[in-house]
Amino acid sequence: MEFMYKQFLFTLLLSILFIIPGFSQDLKPYQIYNQKGKRNNFSKMIRKLKDYDVVLFGEFHDNSMIHWLQLKTTQALYQDKKENLILGAEMFERDNNLQLKAYLKGELDAKNLKDSLRLWNNYPTDYAPLVEFAKTKNLRFIATNVPRRYAQIVAQHGQDSLQNLTLEDKLWMVKLPYEVNMETPGYDEMKEMMKGHAGHQIDNFVAAQAIKDATMAESIIENFKAGQLFLHYNGNFHSKEYGGIYWYLKKYHPDLKIAVISVAQSNHPKLKLPKDYSRTEFMIVVPEDMIKTY
Repeated sequence: MEFMYKQFLFTLLLSILFIIPGFSQDLKPYQIYNQKGKRNNFSKMIRKLKDYDVVLFGEFHDNSMIHWLQLKTTQALYQDKKENLILGAEMFERDNNLQLKAYLKGELDAKNLKDSLRLWNNYPTDYAPLVEFAKTKNLRFIATNVPRRYAQIVAQHGQDSLQNLTLEDKLWMVKLPYEVNMETPGYDEMKEMMKGHAGHQIDNFVAAQAIKDATMAESIIENFKAGQLFLHYNGNFHSKEYGGIYWYLKKYHPDLKIAVISVAQSNHPKLKLPKDYSRTEFMIVVPEDMIKTY
């Protein structure tokens, strides 16, 4: 009887794994594509990325798979670059650089880090692993973004309102004035989405997005040296279609070799790349129903 029972369980397991259509053998947690739209694996992506100066890793802020891949990419690139790997992120603002640096050096504990930085709600699950890796390996981690209060000023009162700020305030943002090109990829999409609003509201909203992108680009350039690789984590919209941060990096430093990793979602079992997706160096497609982190 015991043998027959075990045989039954084994047969049942086989039917679940191999006979029932579309079950576990078809499930994929992610799929990487190269710039030609061809399927790639993780190892091939890393071999290519290590030869760039800057890698802009786009993300969906609430996607657990993308955050895990960011960590694995960081660990893999470290194996090649060692101390020549620099990390940076949209999720940390320039006026928090001193506190972040102190934490990485062990001069500030985790509780004080939480109290002194404006950490995102999903920091413990999604960004703390990156910061802890930098701390363990003695890597620099740069807070690249403009403090949100200045972006809010632009959104409400326009770009010119920044000229009224103090010199100390201006230290935390890109050198003024900064260019806003409404035809830049991403910004044209924002304009289309805001149709029906007054013209100045649209312009201000785009300019607020632009000061974030321009400040992050300037932060990357100021902390980068030849022979290093700067790996930057940012929302997908900040670098999609070679707009946003990428556009400003090329404007300020045309010779930089920059790779963009963009992300997309799919409900197809094989995670096919959406037909209308604008290609970058690498694209990662994840399931639409992937677990959200906040």
